[in-house]
Amino acid sequence: MNKIGILIVDDHPIVRQGIMSFLAADDELEIKGEAGNGEEAIELAEKLVPDVVIMDIVMPGMDGIEALQQIKRSRPNTRIIIFTSFAQDDKVLPAIRAGADGYLLKGIPPAELVDAIKSVCDGEAALHPDIARKLMLHISDRAKIDTEETLTPREIEILELIAKGLSNNEIAKRLIISNRTVKTHVSNILHKLNMTHRVQAALYVATKNLPQPES
Repeated sequence: MNKIGILIVDDHPIVRQGIMSFLAADDELEIKGEAGNGEEAIELAEKLVPDVVIMDIVMPGMDGIEALQQIKRSRPNTRIIIFTSFAQDDKVLPAIRAGADGYLLKGIPPAELVDAIKSVCDGEAALHPDIARKLMLHISDRAKIDTEETLTPREIEILELIAKGLSNNEIAKRLIISNRTVKTHVSNILHKLNMTHRVQAALYVATKNLPQPES
């Protein structure tokens, strides 16, 4: 079994050590390296080719968002989870627009970070509940999606459920369709919206007043 390679980026050595200590206990994960700032993160992402980067935002020199953008530009398949203490809009929205695959707040149980790492590797979004709620607050009171948009009614329905944080399996159960069908719809949605992952799709919903799916 191939392990998931991890690069940890944080300007505090004690924080990096703490993250490494509990990630190393999982047999499916492998610590590839650690960096103390954005510049080091970019260099090591190229050298070590990790599957997932755990990225702080506020660091000396280049911050995590700029580093995220550069890593995604050269290695779009690298998953990046923002792991920070900051939950303000001026941090969350730019990070997601830049391509973050997840946004978690420090202080969560270690098991949740482990689960998030595995989820983003499976193509799922990983959002702290507070961040998910923050995105959902933006959904109402927006202009309706233009009729020129190419999304089908079913795709719009699935897009709205993605924004609510549902996994492919949960969407399949909600709509009584197969997992494979959901994956096909998600792939089509991302292609039509010129996006690469689900978190960007959730942010897209935050700018549109899409029809709300029934609970």
